Amino acid sequence: MAAIDMQALERALDLLPDQYRGPAGVAGVVKDGRVIARRAWGYADMAQRVPMTPTRRMPICSISKQMTCALLLDLFDAPEALDPLLPELLPHFQGPLPSVSQLCHNQSGLRDYWALTVLHGATPEGRFTERDGLALLGQARSGQFAPGAHYSYSNGNYRLLAELIRRASGRDFAELLHERIFQPAGMPTARLAADTRERIDAVIGYEGNDEVGFLPAESAMTWFGDSGIAASLDDMLAWESHIDATRDDPAGLYNRISAPVRFGDGRPAPYGYGLRRYCLKSHAVTGHGGGLRGFCSFRLHVAAERLSVVVIFNHEASAMRAAEGLMTAALGATAATPAVPGQGWDGLWLDPENDLFLRTRDVPGGVRLHYAVSPTVLPVIDENRAGTVDLDLRREGDVLLMDRRAENLSVRAKRLKPLDRADGHAIAGRYHSDEIGAALQIEARDGAAYIGFEGMLGAGPMERMYPLAQDLWTVTCRRAMDAAPPGEWTLRILRDETGKVSGLKLGCWLARGIVYHGPEAE
Repeated sequence: MAAIDMQALERALDLLPDQYRGPAGVAGVVKDGRVIARRAWGYADMAQRVPMTPTRRMPICSISKQMTCALLLDLFDAPEALDPLLPELLPHFQGPLPSVSQLCHNQSGLRDYWALTVLHGATPEGRFTERDGLALLGQARSGQFAPGAHYSYSNGNYRLLAELIRRASGRDFAELLHERIFQPAGMPTARLAADTRERIDAVIGYEGNDEVGFLPAESAMTWFGDSGIAASLDDMLAWESHIDATRDDPAGLYNRISAPVRFGDGRPAPYGYGLRRYCLKSHAVTGHGGGLRGFCSFRLHVAAERLSVVVIFNHEASAMRAAEGLMTAALGATAATPAVPGQGWDGLWLDPENDLFLRTRDVPGGVRLHYAVSPTVLPVIDENRAGTVDLDLRREGDVLLMDRRAENLSVRAKRLKPLDRADGHAIAGRYHSDEIGAALQIEARDGAAYIGFEGMLGAGPMERMYPLAQDLWTVTCRRAMDAAPPGEWTLRILRDETGKVSGLKLGCWLARGIVYHGPEAE
């Protein structure tokens, strides 16, 4: 094992408040089962001047997923035990249902239900109840790929797991977490806080940045299984110490949830049981992040070094980059090789299988790829290739080939001719989707096009639409109930054999290929 560079680690901790600017944060490091660094800075509530401390609880959001999976394995030994209960929760699903294991590994093919809230008319601060969650998940008629074929992040997978655990055990989910996860791990103040309206330990989450200022972020969602746990830094460091204490026990829950998993075709999968497996600076890492409007968290564990890092912010800077920076400082990892700028990569492309647009751009660090949840910069390999271990991008004339190994997905995208304007009046009107039981309205006003979504959650705000190419638009969605929001949706116009508009297909990375029929006659 590598020796810890405490001087470098302390300096990296000292830099966090300026590198990741916001109201407050906490960070800690565990080595060989012992806390070797622990920091808290800033204010839990700026208006009331309440200082942040390591004992104040904050939402850890999607970090909760690994604890849901650990609870499932602790109670039922194998996920397959719950397979018979799943049809009741997905009564309208057509075709083969995913297995409970595929829910655990984000291989179900189910569309993300937080992305779907946008299409059902949600407002960012709107109320979303426990009943709403089950109703929205229960509407699913199909998936966006065959179960086990690919990976796609879907929060609803873990909301279903929590419901299955509750029904199979006959017990309250919060009580089970306390009894089977928090108590054994020595996490005295961690608890399920499913309603995000609840303010815990006087901590406020903030939206914004130094340029526009920081404003309290309001949300009113009920979630558990996929999220919902509130924990202090000290609670989370206890979780990391518990992981180390059980490192040699094959039946230990963290060993079980971090064990290798595979796709349906037998290829290794880099995500399973609510944990991402990846390589950072030649170190094998397991970890996960979490986000709610106003909060961002990340934890990682390097088993070979018996090292763990936890970072939680009450703002939306990248806790993942902060945690990875602390890890590399502690282990004395070498600096990255200087990046080669991209040249000639600027382009707009369409992935016809998933009906999603891609955008590539030259940037100083390489090639900026916009395709999935958030843009990523890929280092240049040669004139026609850029990529990383998990993502490979190649140019072949007017075709862009992309291998996304983490998703077990290969994409063949065709180049598009961009448009700088299009007439929104030609597609204006009301459309309806049988797949999700929702509607949308497109309106054109003085050269600008707008879209509004309506469904079980009401009528949402009007969002901007911008033309990309012939019969292809992007819909921006920068604020939503969950964090991160869908970002951009791809909207493709469908036409019949006469060229008349017959409907459209709408999708984002988290919820793809949703068909709408219309427009309806006025």
